[in-house]
Amino acid sequence: MPLFYLRRLAGSRRTETANRHLARYLAFVAGAADAGGFLAVRQYTSHMSGVVSAMADNLSLGSLSLVLRGMAAVLAFLLGAFVTTLCIRWARAHSLDSEYALPLLAEAALLIVFGLTGRRFIGGRVMGTVMLLCFTMGLQNAIVTKISNAVIRTTHLTGMVTDVGIALGRIIASLRTGEGVETEMDKVRLLASLLVMFFVGGTVGALGFKHVGFLFTLPLATILVVLAVMPILDDMRRSVADPA
Repeated sequence: MPLFYLRRLAGSRRTETANRHLARYLAFVAGAADAGGFLAVRQYTSHMSGVVSAMADNLSLGSLSLVLRGMAAVLAFLLGAFVTTLCIRWARAHSLDSEYALPLLAEAALLIVFGLTGRRFIGGRVMGTVMLLCFTMGLQNAIVTKISNAVIRTTHLTGMVTDVGIALGRIIASLRTGEGVETEMDKVRLLASLLVMFFVGGTVGALGFKHVGFLFTLPLATILVVLAVMPILDDMRRSVADPA
């Protein structure tokens, strides 16, 4: 990829095109990590709706240990979003161009940890792996949520499918006048592309984990490093040139 393109993808100076391209890359990574994580721990970790529903079911059945595990997963996801927000605010306070790149780099590091250590937890002690993946997905979801002012999310699809339905309803309602149709169509195209990228990522992740195992997370981490590297290098160069 050209360096100027990479610089725009995760840099602090945002454009609508950069937001959309980054969201698509991250939707692919989220789908791959979610599917691979499910094969590893038998639990999806990119969205919390199912986790909370399972907590309610387990509470009604008296399985308090499973309720506590669900709470731990939700808290890990929440903590990931919390850490992303702190990273972005810290980077802005220091006028860094890598405000979005730093959480991406942290996500890459966590995927590497999962790839290198996940096998040790299979067979009984999987809660640590579940929390690691939930934290990673919370970290990522907050990145695009912050970039797009809460318009786009990449780690769960319920909101996106809902927004597609709303946009299609608005298009049908506006066919007579044509007012706002192109704007809604543009939204549908964006959201549909994210759904497709998540699906493709999930398929690739499932196949990769099946044939390669935990180490399949290393290519995913590499994608994130490539997306993040240019703004971080720019900040490092500025720090060396102006140490004060």
